[in-house]
Amino acid sequence: MTGPDDPIDVLIAGGGFAGLALAIALRQALGPSFCVVLADPMLGGSHADDERASAIVAAARRLFETLGIWQKVAEETQPILDMIVTDSGLDAAARPVFLTFAGEIEPGEPFAHMIENRHLIAALEAKAEAVGVVFRTTAVAKFSPGQAARSREERESAHDSPPHLHVEFADGGAVSTRLLIAADGARSSIREAAGIATHGWNYGQLAIVTNVGHERDHGGRAEEHFLPAGPFAILPLKGRRSSIVWTEAAPEAERIMALPDDAFHAELERRFKLNLGEITTVGERRVHPLGFFVARSFIGERIALVGDAAHVIHPIAGQGLNMGLKDVAALAEVIVDAARLGLDPGAAAVLERYQRWRRFDTMAMGLATDGLNRLFSNSSAVLRLARDVGLGLVDRVPSLKRLFIREAAGLVGEVPKLLRGKVL
Repeated sequence: MTGPDDPIDVLIAGGGFAGLALAIALRQALGPSFCVVLADPMLGGSHADDERASAIVAAARRLFETLGIWQKVAEETQPILDMIVTDSGLDAAARPVFLTFAGEIEPGEPFAHMIENRHLIAALEAKAEAVGVVFRTTAVAKFSPGQAARSREERESAHDSPPHLHVEFADGGAVSTRLLIAADGARSSIREAAGIATHGWNYGQLAIVTNVGHERDHGGRAEEHFLPAGPFAILPLKGRRSSIVWTEAAPEAERIMALPDDAFHAELERRFKLNLGEITTVGERRVHPLGFFVARSFIGERIALVGDAAHVIHPIAGQGLNMGLKDVAALAEVIVDAARLGLDPGAAAVLERYQRWRRFDTMAMGLATDGLNRLFSNSSAVLRLARDVGLGLVDRVPSLKRLFIREAAGLVGEVPKLLRGKVL
């Protein structure tokens, strides 16, 4: 155990899915001698009013199962048993299906589940406390040294760099840590303070997110309707409810968000149609700006970025959260491997391994979703014909569809142990 003046092993800033899952993974693998502190002003807060929902792909579900989380929330999840993709005009009388996905990754294992965030966050917080993660209900205010954006050669040749960071909290407290992990979201203050730039662009689109109820059962089916303004996704929740992720150009989204309830319902129904009977809006409306941003480096001097702090992509493929959990699984494996060899978890060579593992995959997925958004978010008849022919061809090649399903499930490439359901 560390003494009162000794640096802790890892400080994680941000108590969302990524920060909590990483803290649990490290404590479970390395035990009580490895000190993990999690800092977030919202820790232990009430999540009962959070109506947002997330798609958890098969690989991420395996991670949560391995950490002992999924067993606590399984009854609150809705398996996605199949998915259809359509491409049409907004007011088309019929929406022809060009692509369908069905089946399981393994027997009894759907390729994804839907769950409301409040259930998963509550289970993660309870587990983190149970395994001995130290909670600090405050934010990281500043740290030193802050020279994070240096090359590997510069870091390795810097003999005057101390073996820890001094971190000060917003509540006046302070701590020294061998490794500071930024899991503090897309507007990461740690990334900014470390001088790590991002590159990318805004799409001029907003995503409207809400939950709806409907007369008929969805049967576990997810639907993605490609409309000229962008995708309109219907994602099944437990019961006769669905989560809506609705993309519009920013001015139109702002107009829709400002509508009174009856007019908003009419716009929603235009896109949802009545395949599931009458619909009712049962959740708060939220709106989120859409863009593609990737940090120029996922690491700095004793700093690692995970989740939205490292990358933000378009939700067209539903991969944002799951990419963050890939970061968690890869970084946890790298840290655990180093710690078991007696190495410093914040050493440059350890963090470089994490960056090599994750940054290329992140860029590839980000560019793929960017291309899909540009291909489908338009009203060009020529592009519609080309993409519909392509979707139709994919639908008719079973081996290609299986590859797409496994890619969407997070099971292609160099998959970290936790995402394969293996204990670290």
